[in-house]
Amino acid sequence: MDQPIGVIDSGVGGLTVASELMRQLPKEQLIYLGDTLRCPYGPRPKEEVIQYTMEMVDFLLNRNIKMLVVACNTATAFTLDLLRSRLTIPVIGVIQPGARAAIKITNNKRIGVIGTEGTINSKAYPLALQDINSTIRVNDLACPRFVPLVEEGILSGPEAHRVVYESLKPLKEKNHIDTLILGCTHYPLLKDIIQEVMGNHIQIISSGEETAREVSTILSYHKKLYNGDKEPNHQFYTTGHLAVFDRIAKLWLNQPISMIENAVIGVN
Repeated sequence: MDQPIGVIDSGVGGLTVASELMRQLPKEQLIYLGDTLRCPYGPRPKEEVIQYTMEMVDFLLNRNIKMLVVACNTATAFTLDLLRSRLTIPVIGVIQPGARAAIKITNNKRIGVIGTEGTINSKAYPLALQDINSTIRVNDLACPRFVPLVEEGILSGPEAHRVVYESLKPLKEKNHIDTLILGCTHYPLLKDIIQEVMGNHIQIISSGEETAREVSTILSYHKKLYNGDKEPNHQFYTTGHLAVFDRIAKLWLNQPISMIENAVIGVN
């Protein structure tokens, strides 16, 4: 089916999911919208996250998407059930795929989760993990300083290392998890530093790969996969500064991007 897949995120973090979608589904067109102007969503009240998410969804629905991927963990935690009840197209989030991936690889059934305040306070990951396996023990930790780092493009160097070290110290001191879920799609952009700080014995999970696999399965089930020969014309939109978004997008996606534009949403 020659319609695009819509991807929404609070900023640039969802590009980690978009990258995996482009790798696993090279024929599919993506339309990505990052609300960088109002990022981060993590500290915001639930009602505000719902409002902003619905505004992004409306923007993409007007572009005739065939499926919606909510690449923001906070938005997934607060809006997934609501979106599924309101929309007629398939909707998936990033929490369940990440939880399943972590359960597959943990050896001692002790899993750490780091995310925004909104995601951690929602307890979405512990609920998802223990719904699959009630014997899983979860240690979760909010890392509110990570998203601003990524949105500013500070992905390496002394400042990034200091912030990651200071943020993860409480989790590292517990020293009994063997698997760590990056419960925010911004965090994979800091994955190398997170791995260094936590140690190579910790297995790190980001949900992009598992989410893309689920997208492929659902589109196939609904017979909505594109099987033509036309090259995908991906479209990327941001509500904030184009230059910063463009720089991070090209770095993470590792390929030329033909279209990045500003999007105006939430205007009456």
